[in-house]
Amino acid sequence: QVQLVESGGGLVQAGGSLRLSCAASGRTFSSIAMGWFRQAPGKEREFVSTIGASGVTTLYAESVKGRFTISRENAKNTVTLQMNSLKPEDTAVYYCAARSAVAVATRSSSYNYWGQGTQVTVSS
Repeated sequence: QVQLVESGGGLVQAGGSLRLSCAASGRTFSSIAMGWFRQAPGKEREFVSTIGASGVTTLYAESVKGRFTISRENAKNTVTLQMNSLKPEDTAVYYCAARSAVAVATRSSSYNYWGQGTQVTVSS
């Protein structure tokens, strides 16, 4: 079992930055891959980024590539999503997710555990 708690969401103007954090507990963090997903009103949940258990491998959605950076600190059981050059279309609830495997994955169905979500709102 893994418990996930996100933090760092908020309201920011277009072009600004936010840093989301996800604290994990309940299982050896260094053996699980992590991901970030988001869901905007009226839309399906979509993949944002993922990082492998070792932190070496990362993947990004095309819509955020070059603007967002995912990282993890296994000693502190945390994963972070640094979001720069934010756009109004980035507005969504952002979810941290964990999967019982070391490899990255982009499908939400590949993840076993989810946080409660944190709201990110980007004003134009």
